[in-house]
Amino acid sequence: MTTTVAVVGATGKMGTLIGQLIDESADFEVVASIGSKGSLNEMLVADCVVDVTVPAVSQDVVDFAVDHGLSVLVGTSGWTSTRISSLERRVATKNTADGTSIGVIIIPNFSLGSVLATAFAAMAAKFFDSIEIVEAHSASKVDSPSGTATRTAELIGNARATLGPVEAPHTDQRARGQQVSSVPIHSLRMQGIVAKQDVIFGGTGEVLTLSHETIELTAYIAGIRLALAALRDTEGVVVGLDKLIDLGSADPSPQSPASIETT
Repeated sequence: MTTTVAVVGATGKMGTLIGQLIDESADFEVVASIGSKGSLNEMLVADCVVDVTVPAVSQDVVDFAVDHGLSVLVGTSGWTSTRISSLERRVATKNTADGTSIGVIIIPNFSLGSVLATAFAAMAAKFFDSIEIVEAHSASKVDSPSGTATRTAELIGNARATLGPVEAPHTDQRARGQQVSSVPIHSLRMQGIVAKQDVIFGGTGEVLTLSHETIELTAYIAGIRLALAALRDTEGVVVGLDKLIDLGSADPSPQSPASIETT
């Protein structure tokens, strides 16, 4: 059975790519392509929604979809832990009150390589006390730090829950970046860059750098397909592509719906 999709932010780079991938799929069909001048009511003809807008708009898109019983795949940055907690309550209330099975999947980065780099960073965080992140995106990216950097810092903080915050001296100075979960993040917005992130670990007599760079948008294709497939059977809120794949396996296949964890 074909699942119909409304793409919000359809005219942007990611929206265009996602629309093309859906057009190539036998399992999904785009029935609404909504741009900046479109109405959110246009999404009501679809079974589910893909949001690839901007941070200032994304929450309104997701809230509207959830209130109308539509599951959502979110590929927009800016979803902080506070906003996600509020969304979790909203989705749980809607599912309980109406007996529905709405799912929201929030993906800070659709790149499988980026997901692996973030997982490696969380592993390394237990062994180094000095950790900082430098992330770079194109000059057109409106938000900073990036959703990927924020997610990486939060996972580093979780990994260090029993160890305490990282060592980050002089963070009262603006040039020291923005702290997320105690990790300083430095953001570059420059021409000629798609996306790049370095997580730098300082130790006694050594420095470890975990680096990932997206060369072109095709790096997101596998992750987009995985997330779309998972959206059909997800209930509740799921954050991160890592929740949809088995990082212990060489096969980047979606987990069964029953094994998908919600945050």
